[in-house]
Amino acid sequence: MKTAKLVALACFLFAWTATPVSAANAAPMEASGIVLGNDVSWPQCGGGLPGGQAFGIVGVNGGRPDNANPCLAEQLQWAASSVGGTSQPPAALYVNTANPAESGSAWWPASNVVGGADVPNPYGICDGSAAAACAYIYGYVMAFNDMNYSGVSDPAKRLWWLDVETGNAWSSDQVANEADLEGMTAYLQSIGAQVGIYSTSYQFGIIAGQLLAGSRLNGLKSWLAGATSPESAVELCSAPPLTAGGVVALTQFTTDFDYNYSCIPPAPPPPPPPAPVVAPPKPPVPTLTTDVNGKRKPLRLQPQG
Repeated sequence: MKTAKLVALACFLFAWTATPVSAANAAPMEASGIVLGNDVSWPQCGGGLPGGQAFGIVGVNGGRPDNANPCLAEQLQWAASSVGGTSQPPAALYVNTANPAESGSAWWPASNVVGGADVPNPYGICDGSAAAACAYIYGYVMAFNDMNYSGVSDPAKRLWWLDVETGNAWSSDQVANEADLEGMTAYLQSIGAQVGIYSTSYQFGIIAGQLLAGSRLNGLKSWLAGATSPESAVELCSAPPLTAGGVVALTQFTTDFDYNYSCIPPAPPPPPPPAPVVAPPKPPVPTLTTDVNGKRKPLRLQPQG
């Protein structure tokens, strides 16, 4: 993921030359020996995609929460081909986030009703203002649309990352921005999906500030941007998570593509099954003979020699 300026530059470069999938695309992984995944989205439409990735993360949107990645289906197929070897799912998703209340969004909620149902709102009743109650509903609806209209198969079984960057529109009210992200998280979690946050500590601090103690964002996994190499991506795993109670699950650096390192080691393989219990052999059945009195008795073998 990139800011608006970097995304625009990426579009120019991909329009100028298309990079085919090749062994060179996996160079950072091969050079370092560190297992890496990649994330891609609409800037890679019409261009090459990385090869040999351990896992893939695909952007659902086209840079803003209210538009679509036109290459989503193709890129999900690419992610499904990931080779594995880490604790990350082969194909995860990320969605753009924003709070456009102060910038004149084409749509902004006026109540807590979504799809004919009243949405429980920890910030109160949305009245169409830019306050936190309406920001919560806005985030809830954006996640609803991402989940139901993007064409992602099995969305409830996916890991969804919230891409939180200053390049998108945000309110000057940090509590409202927090509410926006909580609304997205609430909807995704309500259908059973996993949720994490992508950002840097600096950008997240500008956008959401100090989270409320009971924030739904606390405890979510963090995906940290800002590394510059495979080695620094490994080191960034020791940085604090974006929210209290969370854990740094991924770190990112960018060269020709966005590369990601999984900070959480894969689960150990299950122990081998116990050896089957072998019953001891049954004693041989004695051979019976008849004595001079007509009684049956075991045949007594005579010693050899």
